[in-house]
Amino acid sequence: MNKFALTLAPLMIATSAFALDNPTGLFVEPMITYEVGEARIAYPAPFGKSTGDTDGLGIGARLGFHVWETLFVGVDARYAKLNIENSTPKYSSDTTSYNYGPVIGLQLPTLFALRVWAGYILDGEIDFERDNDVDLKLKDGEGYRVGVGVKLALVSLNLEYQDIDYDKVNVADAGIFSGSRTGLAADNQSYVFSVSFPFSI
Repeated sequence: MNKFALTLAPLMIATSAFALDNPTGLFVEPMITYEVGEARIAYPAPFGKSTGDTDGLGIGARLGFHVWETLFVGVDARYAKLNIENSTPKYSSDTTSYNYGPVIGLQLPTLFALRVWAGYILDGEIDFERDNDVDLKLKDGEGYRVGVGVKLALVSLNLEYQDIDYDKVNVADAGIFSGSRTGLAADNQSYVFSVSFPFSI
């Protein structure tokens, strides 16, 4: 046996043991997230679309079922505290947001594993704190999320893209639109960086 094979042998043994110990079953994957992107609200004519920059930290978790550490399916839920900086109308607002939905993914059955996944966002909400006479709540969020990650043992480093459309905009106060509930639409497109900790249960 050459030196290269001897060097790889411990890793191969550890990888095989990890796969055999976790052939099929439940998994949980808590995560810490950082999100950056844009939120757009389409006001009625003649004011048009307003765009704001978003960023903030959050937490989340996946809970589901895996098969031979290769295929996983489950439910993905997220909660975040975001700041939204908007130019027209001008405001800077802290928000709370949540969303959830099913997810399916694939990963290599090794200790150092490439992972890919896609999810459908069934529902979501962004609740604005009032600033500069603007107080909004974006509701009935629906969309998708795709991601890629690298897993080393029980830690995964991930990058995702998400696109969420909100069918309902509740306006508690927004200047001349105060009290309005119709003629508005919103969406949020963002990148999510995360560190997660997948393990079998």
